[in-house]
Amino acid sequence: MPELRYAVARAAAPLIYRQVIRQPADVAGPTGILSNSADIGIIETLIDTTFWASLGREENYVPRISLAFVPPDGTAQPLLFDAPLPLTPATLVRIAPAVDRPGNHLAVWSRGGELRVWGTARDVPLFTLVVEAEAPGLLVVKHYRGDRSKFVNIAVLEGELVKMIDERASMLPDCPALVTSLPGLDGPGQQQVLLQLAVSMRAHRRGGLLLVVPSSADSWRESMIHPLGYPVAPPFAGLADLVVGEPKDGNAPADDALTSSIACVAGLTAVDGAVVMTDRYHVLAFGSKIGRRDGCPLVEQVAVTEPIEGDEKAVAHAASLGGTRHLSAAQFVHDQRHALALVASQDGRFTVLAWSAFDQMVLAHRIDALLL
Repeated sequence: MPELRYAVARAAAPLIYRQVIRQPADVAGPTGILSNSADIGIIETLIDTTFWASLGREENYVPRISLAFVPPDGTAQPLLFDAPLPLTPATLVRIAPAVDRPGNHLAVWSRGGELRVWGTARDVPLFTLVVEAEAPGLLVVKHYRGDRSKFVNIAVLEGELVKMIDERASMLPDCPALVTSLPGLDGPGQQQVLLQLAVSMRAHRRGGLLLVVPSSADSWRESMIHPLGYPVAPPFAGLADLVVGEPKDGNAPADDALTSSIACVAGLTAVDGAVVMTDRYHVLAFGSKIGRRDGCPLVEQVAVTEPIEGDEKAVAHAASLGGTRHLSAAQFVHDQRHALALVASQDGRFTVLAWSAFDQMVLAHRIDALLL
């Protein structure tokens, strides 16, 4: 380990351990070793090493690292190194390209009293602890839950900030179904298509705005500047046909088609302006500009929440949300109160805006901590 330690690792490890031990104690892999058996010291070491590795470079590439704390016989078809490697930042930087693709992990376990990288793994037991470096100095600690959401974020560490995910955030009044269905929140609602759209919008890193409007009304047009940027006629139904059509039993072709269609719609958000899509997933326009609806006042204040422990809903000026994209989205939701706005920033931040009848104002949910 380097002489300079990441102080946040020591502060965050006990908080993360508190979440780890909440999981069922009888979940074990084929060896009978508990998959949630990482102690505070192990968690601190995993975070500390991954942090320093995230700041390194290998042939000018920024390493994307995923460490899974799992024994060699606790996963199916592991790739085993002939000799386990020391868990050091230099080691992780060198071999990080081996797990750059989603779903791959460098596997770590204790051997002879020391943590070693013994190989790579794809399938891991329930509640396996995973530490990922998403960007230099930006780490996500998560565990495998085994359901459709797969990995659930426990904490996000960015520089000196520690954000512990609050599973009760979905209990807020008027919390949109998209937010309650995010991995890690104990709320109702299944909005997997919108969730996948959010992830895909964030991935292109150009920023984007998606407006979801009721399919039963055209009042959204009163909040747009005409002519519309790029109207779609007839409405694009490629995504709608897959979502509302007959189920395909989850087979690979249907999954591939859905992924491709989601990428197509999310790609439209990279064009300057807003994408307009109905709540039945028909795309109506893209590259369109938002204007204030006649007779409606300028939006001034919004309520802001983030699903992290210790966060409290705060009222702020709408301009504080971000740039013109956020401000125009807040104005749209203020004027079209049955609509939903999904806003991706170029820096990876993601906000869901919806009207709150409880607060009588626009409610902005910052959810990027759950999308990492």
